[in-house]
Amino acid sequence: MGVVTYDFEVSSPISPARLFKALVLEADKLFPKAAPHAIKSVELEGNGGPGTIVKINFAEGLPFQYVKHTVEGQDKDNLSYSYSLIEGGPLGDKLEKISYDNKFVAGADGGSVCKSLMKFYTVGDCTFTEDEIKEQIQRMDGVYKAVEAYLVANPDVCN
Repeated sequence: MGVVTYDFEVSSPISPARLFKALVLEADKLFPKAAPHAIKSVELEGNGGPGTIVKINFAEGLPFQYVKHTVEGQDKDNLSYSYSLIEGGPLGDKLEKISYDNKFVAGADGGSVCKSLMKFYTVGDCTFTEDEIKEQIQRMDGVYKAVEAYLVANPDVCN
């Protein structure tokens, strides 16, 4: 097994605390409302904290039916969240899991920046290319931007 590490950042006009609440604390309720074109439902096995299994069911017609991830860490005070994708989605036969460490910080323009460290754990001698990583980020970015747009359009949500 090999590990491919990738750092990236995404800026948003939404405050760090509000974005954290939307993408982490209330994702099970918010994702299907904000991105119905992509997410049919979100199911939690647990209380949302470490050890919780999260299953995201995708809308019909998308390349994947679902993904499951396990919550590894959540710090509401420092707006950080870590989890690992453990089943479904892009894992296929090349990846054992994908781990994410995310931190939401204040942006220079009053919004926020989500700083993310992704670790792709490959199966055996398989490789995972930068193009495949960018494709994975692009898929996630669609939901991220839909949530962001939903929050802009609904200023009372996740305050």
